[in-house]
Amino acid sequence: MTQSLARLVKEIRSCTLCTEYLPLGPRPIIQVSSTAKILIVGQAPGSRVHETGIPFNDPSGDRLREWMGIDKEIFYDDKEIALVPMGFCFPGTGKSGDLPPRPECAATWRVQLLEQLPNIKLTIVVGQYAQAWHLDQGNKANLTETVVAWKSYWPKAIPLPHPSPRNNIWLKKNPWFEEEVLPSLRRKVKAVLK
Repeated sequence: MTQSLARLVKEIRSCTLCTEYLPLGPRPIIQVSSTAKILIVGQAPGSRVHETGIPFNDPSGDRLREWMGIDKEIFYDDKEIALVPMGFCFPGTGKSGDLPPRPECAATWRVQLLEQLPNIKLTIVVGQYAQAWHLDQGNKANLTETVVAWKSYWPKAIPLPHPSPRNNIWLKKNPWFEEEVLPSLRRKVKAVLK
């Protein structure tokens, strides 16, 4: 990690910008290195991830690793994979799941952090908030249309639905995702990590 990135990560991990809005308090969770080749952009940590301090340390992470065709050892190797959610802290829970990531996080940290990641070859963009910020042509009318259009972002980025078990119904309704998108994702991940 470069000195400038190390300083920035230290600032991020001590951030208290959104304290008044965070039911469990601030605990910014990221994994980065200037050598990382794959950037995974999620929404925000869930409560289990907040407890452990380990990104994607939950059933969503298990499914995401399966989708990518990699194990935990590779996934948590910051020299290879950067895990940078749109919001670094658990935002709380709403009626139908976790609340959206706090907007202050991206506005304050995102541009300067991404500038410190010069070796990214693939950005995996998980969920609608990440897609709205990260996709060059912008996201489509809804998440399904954005994921259907995955080839328009390829090979630089790939939009994915959230790997949460809450999305099992979406996955059943959209079998093309596992048949068409995931094999391409796995091949690209393997090629980038060689």
